[in-house]
Amino acid sequence: MIDSGFETKSLRMELLLLVTFQAPACDIDRIMEAVVAIAPLTMSKYDSNAYQSAHGIERYRALEGAAAGAETELRRRHGTVEVSFELPDDQALAARIVEAIFQVHTYQEPVIRIQPILASRSKGLDDRSNPNRWWNTTGDWNKAAPVKEDA
Repeated sequence: MIDSGFETKSLRMELLLLVTFQAPACDIDRIMEAVVAIAPLTMSKYDSNAYQSAHGIERYRALEGAAAGAETELRRRHGTVEVSFELPDDQALAARIVEAIFQVHTYQEPVIRIQPILASRSKGLDDRSNPNRWWNTTGDWNKAAPVKEDA
């Protein structure tokens, strides 16, 4: 296992923390506002960097002691997504972020995971002539492709 960062000509691989949580899609903006109020999630010249999965189905059954009370049927909650973002390798910061997610999350037991990772960070080299960059392709990066929502 690689336990330290390294560099290539174009980028640095840095030790970071990957934070992942699950929530109903309608709650994500509120949760991410709480996160970004603590850590701007900056990557080079961009902030608020996070990834949100497509809608999925969460499965669970409430047991004795759950706020909903014990249930016999398995629940399936449609429209649940997973969000992930990177933080500096700082346990105190991670603790503040996890507490913020917990406080604004709608679940009694939110699913929050933290993993150490190596993540790329561009060195910001001048690569204007790179034919693979969005500014050198025929696509219009300012026009987002339509997002297909699950029904």
